[in-house]
Amino acid sequence: MVSPDIASNRKEYSEVAREHARLTRMAEVYASYCRVREQADDNREMLKGENDEEMVELIRAEISELHDRELVLEQELKLMLLPPDPNDEKNTLLEIRAGTGGEEAALFVGDLFRMYSRYAEAHGWRVEIMSSNPTGIGGFKEIIALVSGEKVYSRLKYESGVHRVQRVPETETQGRVHTSAVTVAVLPEAEEVEVDLDPSEIRVDVYRSSGPGGQSVNTTDSAIRITHLATGMIVTCQDEKSQHKNKAKAMKVLVARLLDLKKSEQHEQISADRRNQVGSGDRSERIRTYNFPQGRLTDHRIGLTIYRLDDIMAGKLDEVLDPLAAHYQAEALKLSE
Repeated sequence: MVSPDIASNRKEYSEVAREHARLTRMAEVYASYCRVREQADDNREMLKGENDEEMVELIRAEISELHDRELVLEQELKLMLLPPDPNDEKNTLLEIRAGTGGEEAALFVGDLFRMYSRYAEAHGWRVEIMSSNPTGIGGFKEIIALVSGEKVYSRLKYESGVHRVQRVPETETQGRVHTSAVTVAVLPEAEEVEVDLDPSEIRVDVYRSSGPGGQSVNTTDSAIRITHLATGMIVTCQDEKSQHKNKAKAMKVLVARLLDLKKSEQHEQISADRRNQVGSGDRSERIRTYNFPQGRLTDHRIGLTIYRLDDIMAGKLDEVLDPLAAHYQAEALKLSE
């Protein structure tokens, strides 16, 4: 860290500093683990020569407490020794799209975006809308946002998948519960060096922005459509009045999607054990159900059910995300043993 070459390179220094902090924490936990084991051994030695019954009970109680503490520290060390996900520290592109359910699904896209935005605000993260396709009554066919902050991807990476909602739409006169679906994709923000983008494989089209119902947003050709010819991938952006800003945002989304595609192809070549460790990433799988009449959230991957849906939709997501992280860490530990 004191090397002039490292100190003068902000990106490299940041990476080294994060690794230093990770190793420092690991060393501190290991030191605590050693102290606990040493103290427990000392207590066992004391027990051998102790005849006072009251003192024996006190020593045994302390040995039991130290044993519990030792197991906790041992588990923490095992987790720390797992290979870190290189994307955990990255900012994240959050893509939410309406699936089956028409306008009700589009409204739930808006609800989920507000839920994630409130969670981000509570953690001091920044949310910047990159692209959106509003329906005009508060919903979105699609919304893409860049979420920036500390450990954003590590917290949101398990949100990719199909989110199902069960509730009575406002337009439903019979009070019937409708089921709709929304797709969430969580992509780590790509760095330029991670994706080799050939300019000859990109077509950029410029057109006039328009809003819901064809209403003109502005009178200049500022909307951008970028087509990646090699994959057929298309990204559009018309949120900004500036053509240059729309192009920059669209390029950021395109690069992140290409990186995700590249990593998905790599995942197909690795072992089944590794795929089990990181998850299949198959976004066609239903991962969660939001049942509004019962005030219930169910995460189908880990069998988690919580009857505080209003709190969760208000952005209090930790009671969902913490068990998910613990589950996947436990799965990773099983594979490492």
